[in-house]
Amino acid sequence: FDKNDIIVSKTDLKGRILYANRVFINISGYTEEELLGQPHSILRHPAMPRSVFKLLWDTLEAKQEIFAYVINRCKNGDHYWVLAHVTPSMDINGQIDGYHSNRRVPDTGIIKKIIAPLYKILLEEEQRHSNAKEGMHSAFNMLVKILEEKGIGYDEFIFSLKN
Repeated sequence: FDKNDIIVSKTDLKGRILYANRVFINISGYTEEELLGQPHSILRHPAMPRSVFKLLWDTLEAKQEIFAYVINRCKNGDHYWVLAHVTPSMDINGQIDGYHSNRRVPDTGIIKKIIAPLYKILLEEEQRHSNAKEGMHSAFNMLVKILEEKGIGYDEFIFSLKN
């Protein structure tokens, strides 16, 4: 998609798609009818580490926003990378009532040099375990350790990346 395009979606608390803008519909290859009501994971690409999604959901449940690189799968099997900005939506009582995501075209150099190799390592760690949940937690701990060694948080890491 074009570097000036923004993919937008909104979901309920369970991650079911409530809104998808035209850019999202076009790039995903699904119709609006096929997307609405479906879990956002309909786009989950098998190369995307579950541990990164754990970090994303943990951050959102803490009522914080997050920026993350995500690889998605289209209906026809193609894939596309995005730099996602995901925020919790709040009701008038300050309780989370859904999620909002804006996604942009990422820097392909950063994907190739840093993100894809990192995700490959995390995914390999996840797959090394026969229990998927244990694998996810092990890879998550690996990611936390990498960040601790750098002395930065996840958002700082994402914003420090340069091609």
